[in-house]
Amino acid sequence: MHGTRGGYGEHEELARRFEEQRDRLRAVAHRLLGSASEAEDAVQEAWLRLGRVDGSQVENLPAWLRTVVSRICLDLLRSRVARREELVGQQPPDQPWEDGAGQGADPEQETLLVESVGRALLVVLDRLGPAERVAFVLHDMFAVPFEQIAPIVERTPVATKKLASRARHRVHGVPVRPAGELAGHRRVVEAFLAASRGGDLAGLLAVLAPDVVRRADPAALPAGVALQSRGARAVAAETLVFGRRARWAAPALVDGAVGVVVAPGGRLVLALAVTVVGERIAAYEVIADPARLARLELAVLGD
Repeated sequence: MHGTRGGYGEHEELARRFEEQRDRLRAVAHRLLGSASEAEDAVQEAWLRLGRVDGSQVENLPAWLRTVVSRICLDLLRSRVARREELVGQQPPDQPWEDGAGQGADPEQETLLVESVGRALLVVLDRLGPAERVAFVLHDMFAVPFEQIAPIVERTPVATKKLASRARHRVHGVPVRPAGELAGHRRVVEAFLAASRGGDLAGLLAVLAPDVVRRADPAALPAGVALQSRGARAVAAETLVFGRRARWAAPALVDGAVGVVVAPGGRLVLALAVTVVGERIAAYEVIADPARLARLELAVLGD
């Protein structure tokens, strides 16, 4: 009986120590997977794996758990890439933002994730290769040394550092405008999004050029809506009709210029390539075709 009680006590102590790490493990998995529900599953799987080893032999439990969670996430990311390759050429579901699709099993948790990480960053992270994403997230977001990341991604520390560097370059992109001009364009785009979210017609008219042109891929519009619209009043009225999409939108670098990504749950469904002239939007194009979206160079905007 004494041995049984002792074993139970050891299990309880291990469970307590695991719970101390749960929030940090969840944060790591969130950023690696971009999904609150998948992150929760990864953390739970780490707990199950811990139960299959002798916890007393684990010298550094936080590092051990982080490594296990990262490896689980890496496997999930690789499986996700394989599924995408199988689905190439298939049309995604129509307008997932309309019914909340893409928000995952727990919309509240997904919303918290997007707010904590950033919608544009989640979109860009989703474009990194699995090993790149793991190296970047662990090093740049959680300050894990490359020597500890290397075994996870099965590279040398030097090669792992190069992975993270390449990922960092893709995350931040290469702006095609000077910093001052970029900041001005960002203010214009943010004003456009704020007016769209708020149903503010006057605000939209203030930020749209009188002869603004809106173009769109057929996949971005309901049947019967013209692929091109011209004039501030027409474009503003149309934007108010589809304004609910703006709640899923965030400014981002789109091919080096300030644009917009629309990403329910952090998953890209639309991008807006925006042309700003002076302090107004002269044109924007709504890109929804999967092949076109895949070709875009997307990056986050600096603070």
